[in-house]
Amino acid sequence: EVQLMESGGGSVQAGGSLRLSCVASGYTGNSMGWFRQAAGKEREGVALVYMGDGSALYHPAVEGRFTISQDNAKHTIYLQMNKVKPEDTGTYFCVADLDTTRGGWGLGGSWIYWGQGTQVTVSS
Repeated sequence: EVQLMESGGGSVQAGGSLRLSCVASGYTGNSMGWFRQAAGKEREGVALVYMGDGSALYHPAVEGRFTISQDNAKHTIYLQMNKVKPEDTGTYFCVADLDTTRGGWGLGGSWIYWGQGTQVTVSS
């Protein structure tokens, strides 16, 4: 059974930084990532990382501010969030196992496994 456990959420002022972590158990695949969902909005893909070579993709709204990374030995991925903005507020979900037959990486339906989410609140 695959389990994804996020941590690191909280409240931060605009311009500040936050780091999210996701520990994966029972998962040996190559793709993991982060999604977020703001109140009243659709969920959106934030970042993707391929565990094999560390290559990553980002949503244009976060590129240059957020960095996704992994520690394969710890079965953990991270999302370093810098220069955060109020519009970054939302619940952040860790995801694993991208199935591209279902759609692109930015679509929630393309991912097989989801964590419970961690709340990030950015105040202005």
